[in-house]
Amino acid sequence: MADTVRIWYDAEADYLEVLFRDGAGYMTETGHDAVMERVDKDGHILRFSILGVS
Repeated sequence: MADTVRIWYDAEADYLEVLFRDGAGYMTETGHDAVMERVDKDGHILRFSILGVS
């Protein structure tokens, strides 16, 4: 689990990103079109993002 969680929100784009840790990874789709996850090679979530969060 992350020691520090960073949250970034762009009001103009209505985009939220929650970062658990840095590292190499790739984006994966989720069950919702507006939500994407970035996972590492072992499948652990590094961060997720939500478009149209409000």
